[in-house]
Amino acid sequence: MDLDAYVVANAHEWARLEQLVRAGRLTGPQGDELVDRYQQVATHLSVIRTAAPDAEVVAYLSSLLGRARIKMLGARVLSWRAAGRFFTQQFPAALYRLRWWWLGTTTGSVVFTGVMMWWLVEHPQVEQSLLSPQEVDALVNHDFESYYSSSPAQDFASQVWINNAWVSALCIALGILGAPVFFLLWTNLSNLAVVGSIMTRHDRGDLFWGLILPHGLLELTAVFVAAGVGLRLFWSWVEPGGVSRAAALARAGRTAITCVLGLVAVLFVSGMIEGFVTPSPLPTWARVGIGILAELAFFAYVFVLGRQAAAAGHTGDISADLLEDRVATQS
Repeated sequence: MDLDAYVVANAHEWARLEQLVRAGRLTGPQGDELVDRYQQVATHLSVIRTAAPDAEVVAYLSSLLGRARIKMLGARVLSWRAAGRFFTQQFPAALYRLRWWWLGTTTGSVVFTGVMMWWLVEHPQVEQSLLSPQEVDALVNHDFESYYSSSPAQDFASQVWINNAWVSALCIALGILGAPVFFLLWTNLSNLAVVGSIMTRHDRGDLFWGLILPHGLLELTAVFVAAGVGLRLFWSWVEPGGVSRAAALARAGRTAITCVLGLVAVLFVSGMIEGFVTPSPLPTWARVGIGILAELAFFAYVFVLGRQAAAAGHTGDISADLLEDRVATQS
């Protein structure tokens, strides 16, 4: 290959990528162009390394691609096309491919909570060791119900969204260690079981479920998904499956990041329900119905759209265009 002719033929592509990298904040179309130019230049680098490995040209293109990748991570946020791909392909595919991890976590958590709640109802002396009679009376007759209207709806929704997103992020971030995931689940589920058993034993079970179910179905499902993804992250380095532990962990970690970003949106929906629907004057059946519809919509999203995305080859990993230069710079 005539390297000089190749450089002349493609120099305008490199110059345009350089312009985009040096530009300020990019618009959506410019962000899309940045991704396209990145792929083109990565291909050029691969060709040069294979056919005419000139050290100066390779160094320049490698540096340009490195700077473009950093720029791209910010520019892609502004791309509606990238956002659409994320929510119709990457995120649902990740949820579908990891379904057995989070479905198993969900099943185990529901069984654990149910058994613990039943045991606490049958052993009222435990309640007496946890709360004083005055605290139980306040919880049953006032505190539990008033909690959901303790702040303006928009403020309350924001608070629970941030809190639940933080818990979910912790489940994934600490999942690499395994044990912290079970501790986080224990902390949240034991609190639910204790409050539920107290409300049930004092004949306020209808109030408890009427306030928990509207938002709790989707909210807890999101937490269980995060826990399952965290445990999968742990398992990726325990049993890497034919690749190095570093490669398996990196792949699982990238998919986990996809899940974190997607769950922020899921928890935003549950936060809106908790802030505006749960404390609303709607009849209980209507509030619970909204919660059930939101949960069914999530499962349809995973098992219809996610299944289709997975069948089309999407994995939930970072898009191939962001990994392209890793292949192109191999020797």
